[in-house]
Amino acid sequence: MSHELRVPQLGVTMTEGEITEWVVENGEAVTEGQVLYVLATDKTETEIESPAAGVIEILGKEEETYEVGTVIGRIV
Repeated sequence: MSHELRVPQLGVTMTEGEITEWVVENGEAVTEGQVLYVLATDKTETEIESPAAGVIEILGKEEETYEVGTVIGRIV
């Protein structure tokens, strides 16, 4: 079963976020709770953790801004 990684809504008024850094590499095995990337909003930077264990497929690019809910990766 795969898990889609979507840009989370970290605040009530948040509409988009920028991936400032992927902490893992594409195709890397990850564990549940492991930090995957850093997401910046207009108010804060937050480390986003993996919701599951598996192999990550990165779709979103660093230094790009995405709307809340956009699929930026998968864990398979």
